Amino acid sequence: MKPATAASALKVQAALGPAYRVLEFDASTRTAAEAAAAIGCAAAQIAKSLVFRGETTGRAVLVVASGVNRVDEGKVGAMLGERIGRADADFVRAKTGFAIGGVPPVGHSEPSPTVIDDALFAFEEIWAAAGTPNAVFRLTPADLLSLTGGIRASIAR
Repeated sequence: MKPATAASALKVQAALGPAYRVLEFDASTRTAAEAAAAIGCAAAQIAKSLVFRGETTGRAVLVVASGVNRVDEGKVGAMLGERIGRADADFVRAKTGFAIGGVPPVGHSEPSPTVIDDALFAFEEIWAAAGTPNAVFRLTPADLLSLTGGIRASIAR
């Protein structure tokens, strides 16, 4: 692991500020399992950023889930008052400025409603993607809530 050098990772570092350190790995951290293996933590400690599309408004919805959980789209949609569906790669890049596999929870091109998986709050520290498929940063669940302005909820299937 080394300090961030890729442009997208540096963009995330700038959004986070000096209180956080974006790190790059030689190995991929694209999936929760890959990230956990590279970092040496449990897959449940990986805060994966998933982007959905509001079916009525077309807005992006960011869901930050524990790496071991599947998101119940119905629960999230009910919270937001709008059904949500999976977003394709072009939509994700247009709305966040990042490619799937490296979407961070911060620094997006456009702000979006954010829902944070309650399961992440079982851990003292968690790890999130930082702009590329091999960049991450460490934070606490409380930090994640504060940085994103998100809503904490039980959203796992």
